[in-house]
Amino acid sequence: MTIRRSDGEIYHSDFRQLGRFLQPGDLLVFNSSRTLPASILGHEALTGTEIEVRLAEHLPDDSWLALLVCPVGEPFACGLREGITINFALGLSTKVGSRSERIPRLWKITFSKSATELMSLLYRLGKPIRYEHTSLPWDLDYYQNIYSREPGSSEMPSAGRPFTWKALFDLKKKGIRMAYVVLHAGLSSYLDDDLDAKHPISEEEYFSSPSAAEEVNVAHERRKRVVAVGTTVVRALETVADKTGTLHPGHGYTQLRITSEHRLRTADGLLTGLHEPEASHLDLLSAFVSPQVIQDAYEQAIRLGYLWHEFGDLSLII
Repeated sequence: MTIRRSDGEIYHSDFRQLGRFLQPGDLLVFNSSRTLPASILGHEALTGTEIEVRLAEHLPDDSWLALLVCPVGEPFACGLREGITINFALGLSTKVGSRSERIPRLWKITFSKSATELMSLLYRLGKPIRYEHTSLPWDLDYYQNIYSREPGSSEMPSAGRPFTWKALFDLKKKGIRMAYVVLHAGLSSYLDDDLDAKHPISEEEYFSSPSAAEEVNVAHERRKRVVAVGTTVVRALETVADKTGTLHPGHGYTQLRITSEHRLRTADGLLTGLHEPEASHLDLLSAFVSPQVIQDAYEQAIRLGYLWHEFGDLSLII
């Protein structure tokens, strides 16, 4: 489904026709973050209580914020408290620290291993966080975009999921340019309806390379469109752009919330999935087109049987 920003006109097509809506010199910006096997089962050291650890954010001091869940019984009735130790297999453990003030359902944890040793163990012990709407657990490969490189996302940056190498090659033949930034996506849900409804701002790590910044700046200089592949890309681009819209290379953490009041400086278009009514991503879409246009488009999508969620259909706002 394509929504034209200039007049709100809505078109329905096939993803393979994406190139019809782009022009030579337009720039697609992708998020090359890879999805982690961010769900790990362990046991509290003293009681043996089983606890699922869902990694949410990697912090600058090499600790993590994590959602701690009891797979059996009440989701948070594990006797969680600061100071407990959770043991995993293969000699890995983590110490539970204080709760996050920003997102109270998250706890600060520190693993007994670090760097490449920790990452290796995560890939041996962990599984991807399973979405509630999937009928069966799927392998980690299902949660990766083909161009993803840098491990770090708790959940898949899913807007790029339909791209194949052939699709990318065909777009390049048409003269569409491509650039890559990194924004490690956090959790989409904290298993708490009241908290989720408040849309707490995740602090997500980003990287903007000199080459990506140059590609975006050149596109703007040539009056070509910059199309973000996913809401994570919009957050990354808008975070590192200055007031003139010039993109700068950098690394940091962003809590940027984008709503209808945000004046976009870098992104001219957006390729994204279809979002639930309560999702904060819908607020971000309203920075591109009015909420009424979004509502009209979504009503058409419902009538035509579009599929929602991470493995569903896409919309292009341009």
